[in-house]
Amino acid sequence: MQKTILLGCLVLLAACSSTVATQIKPTQADSELVVPVSDMHVAPTFDCAKAQGQVETLICHDAELAQLDRLMEQIYKAAVVNIPASEQPKATQRGWIKGRNDCWKAQDVRECTLQNYKGRIIELQIQGGLLEVPPAVVFDCGHHPQITAVFYTQLDPVTAVFTFSSEKMGEQQLQATNVRSGSGAKYQGRNFEFWEHQGEASVQFFDDSYRCKLHK
Repeated sequence: MQKTILLGCLVLLAACSSTVATQIKPTQADSELVVPVSDMHVAPTFDCAKAQGQVETLICHDAELAQLDRLMEQIYKAAVVNIPASEQPKATQRGWIKGRNDCWKAQDVRECTLQNYKGRIIELQIQGGLLEVPPAVVFDCGHHPQITAVFYTQLDPVTAVFTFSSEKMGEQQLQATNVRSGSGAKYQGRNFEFWEHQGEASVQFFDDSYRCKLHK
């Protein structure tokens, strides 16, 4: 009886609290990424008694975000072993935390925080070699650097890593996620867009626009 009353009180508190967001039911594809929420009192990896700012306070009161915080720590520890020290993974992680905390500026703070976690988890899985790497696809871009693309279709959303190769620039990698499009497959990243349809792709990189063809 006491357990039933306690559970009812917890549900009531969760419904009345303005800081606890409505839980999003994960899709089947998301189930590999997000640990099912079963405990409304799950704690993140940091001390909630020392939480600073709106975002950290939100994570402490949101079971799904707290679960993602714990999941990311596990993935980070597994990935960092395989990431070269020259890439400064610890500094990158600190920079990501700062960016996550800047979600207080977003119109939808929770959604911004949620997507930041999911994006970083995917990034760590790829960089840390924790996923099976699909076959690469090469695109010839004329006078522009050749693009080698790897599409991680096992992820949700589908995520691609694009490697630009040229004698002048060497190699440069960009990560982009699949977004809705009227036709073909469209990927967007930071200052980057790749839209492929029937073996031809349009590329937007900063202010530079050009076209590429699938290498045969």
